[in-house]
Amino acid sequence: MNHVTKQIDLKSSSHANPMWSFIRANLAYMLSGRLRSKRGYQPVAGHHIPADFACIGVATAGDSAIDAYVIQQLKALGVCQVRLDFTYGDAGNHVGRFLQSLCDEGLSVMLHLVQPFEAARKMHAPDAQQQWQEFVADTLARYGDRIELLEIGSTINRKRWAGYTLQTFLTAWGLAHNEARTRKIRLAGPNITDFEPPYNIGILSILKSRGQLPDIHTDNLFSERCTEPERDDHKILGHRLAPLGGFRLVKKAFVLQEIGQHFGVPQLHSPAAFWTLPRIHRLLPEGEQKQADYLARYMLLCAASGALQRAGWGPLICHREGLIDDGVEDYPKLERITHYASVLGTEFRLRPAFNAYKTFAGLIPDSYYEACLDDANGLEVHAFSNQDRLIHAAWTINGRAAALRDIYNSADLQAAVCISRDGERLAQAPDFVTESPVYLCWPKGRSVEVNKSAGLIRDLAIHAHAGKRHFFYREGEWRGAMLAGNLDAFELLKTALNPDKIEAPRRDAILRRARNAIWTIPDPRDPAKKLVIKQPVRMHLHKKLLDRFKPSKGLRSWNGACELLRRGVETARPVAYLEKVGDASLTQNYYICEYVEADFSAREIFSAFARGEKSYQGISDEDMYTQLAEYLLTMHGRGVFFRDLSGGNILVSKGNDGRLDFSLIDTARAHFYQRGTVLPKRISDLTRICNKLHAEGRNRFMQIYMDRLGKPFSLRWQLPFHIYNAKVVIKRALKGKAIKRLFKR
Repeated sequence: MNHVTKQIDLKSSSHANPMWSFIRANLAYMLSGRLRSKRGYQPVAGHHIPADFACIGVATAGDSAIDAYVIQQLKALGVCQVRLDFTYGDAGNHVGRFLQSLCDEGLSVMLHLVQPFEAARKMHAPDAQQQWQEFVADTLARYGDRIELLEIGSTINRKRWAGYTLQTFLTAWGLAHNEARTRKIRLAGPNITDFEPPYNIGILSILKSRGQLPDIHTDNLFSERCTEPERDDHKILGHRLAPLGGFRLVKKAFVLQEIGQHFGVPQLHSPAAFWTLPRIHRLLPEGEQKQADYLARYMLLCAASGALQRAGWGPLICHREGLIDDGVEDYPKLERITHYASVLGTEFRLRPAFNAYKTFAGLIPDSYYEACLDDANGLEVHAFSNQDRLIHAAWTINGRAAALRDIYNSADLQAAVCISRDGERLAQAPDFVTESPVYLCWPKGRSVEVNKSAGLIRDLAIHAHAGKRHFFYREGEWRGAMLAGNLDAFELLKTALNPDKIEAPRRDAILRRARNAIWTIPDPRDPAKKLVIKQPVRMHLHKKLLDRFKPSKGLRSWNGACELLRRGVETARPVAYLEKVGDASLTQNYYICEYVEADFSAREIFSAFARGEKSYQGISDEDMYTQLAEYLLTMHGRGVFFRDLSGGNILVSKGNDGRLDFSLIDTARAHFYQRGTVLPKRISDLTRICNKLHAEGRNRFMQIYMDRLGKPFSLRWQLPFHIYNAKVVIKRALKGKAIKRLFKR
């Protein structure tokens, strides 16, 4: 063992139990009240965003052509700062070759030294310490004068990934710190992952006491666990109490920066963050679009915060979370956030997130953050400026919308150059700000007025990735929204669906007339197709009182359909909702959707099974139960509580391959959640659809559904079905016609 290792061992022995120092530091910091940042969660105006703000994690493979491809895409991306993971043996393989290529291209490299898991576990042993020290020394001798930063620490608050205890990490850090200081190389660390400030406090406190502080404080400041970058982190106080803590992305960045400042490391970097497609797909099907939305929103908030000198995304290439898909679904044993070791595939495809990052990197770094212009609980408008342009970035939280004409005056909107999240220059400003950010640009020096009172359109839900454009409808006393493929299609709909000219339905066009009138009209965009119009015509007195405080029926139906489609649950495609302002009758509103061509409803097929039939139109009862259960499991798993899941509201179409396609209608009562629907609410839905089934069929259907959840269909869950069936029998008996028949007898 050499002299330096002996020195580290002697120094470590004087700190035999660093956990006590770790705990004391946290108690002192928290009792002082410093953990609650006084800056809140809103960005503070007036700071410069560094030109090298954006970073990306890179890797390569054995084929040198991959090196060239990665460098080519980095140039296309416009990002010159890269993070490369480097471990034992890499100097002599393709990673060492790739590092040389990156340096030769003039890219700024943060070299992230990763100790293998088993070696990290054994860092209490002298031979493991010596191996680590020799690796660090050899790496810095080879590349130290060519890299920008050396990062030590690999998700050290995840022992199952990194392999470190507090003591073994501190030993590894001490050895690397000595080597970096000897060569005057800037050192970054300790690479905490997620927002877990006790680790930052405890470790920085210990490192300060040992004279081993880094130059750059690094924390992988994920927001993935919050689902959206703007939401309060429910992992801290739980879903219900999360708003009390207010730990949103910007506030978390403030807290971490202040921790670093307190211990003498004012510069904060977030080297890596990403949203994995499987996590997105738990709730939303359009994973790649949402990944791009989250990337743009995350990077914009990081830049606006002023707390971060650099923020990175990573990895650049991989199937699960990369900006570029390599097509290989196999996931390495070790998390890529701990060690992004290699590109696995050879067939590459750019994802929307690539263009979203390219657009951000081209507009925001080396700009000045002017102000947060609107933070109205779901609407974000942030102003930046550079040498040439004033740039506003605007977006909403998922599923919501704001009208641009409510935020800006018409002159400013007409003068703006509008750029989409992915860098496309739009022919004109969109009507709505949605969850997919848009950039509005004006010449530098123009004074642009923003309506500070503007916010989300009350109660309106939007499916931003519907594949069509949303148009704002505001004519006379009527307001609403329309969904059309282009401006010409919107003009056709606008004329045909003018609410002042909608006529009473023809008798042959009426589908239903009870509390609501539902009828069809020709689709003005294609006369061979039909649209369905729904209008409330009769309101009971108690409904008039209760619904006065709710959105109109037309808007509720629109919202239900948009949210279902946003979550990948098929329903009749919405076309428009229209409502009269100040309507006291609550009947002057319309919901218009596309007509669904279906073969039958679930009610028809369940009624046939209840009569004793084993199949219906070639569909066996077992096949129907299985496919419908899978459909409803998806619906509930994506946070839908439908609340009116009768058999008549599920339309069924037969495919040529034996698959059944299901589509929900009558969507006005649905409720939606940011996580899977809880089991009691699922059962509430399922009692309705099973009402037409016989006991044997109900039990089999529920057995299939519950088996997929890993739960038995026990007496506890059977009881609600018996209660609901009894309720239906009593309700029918008390209806007017039933009472009249009783008196006739």
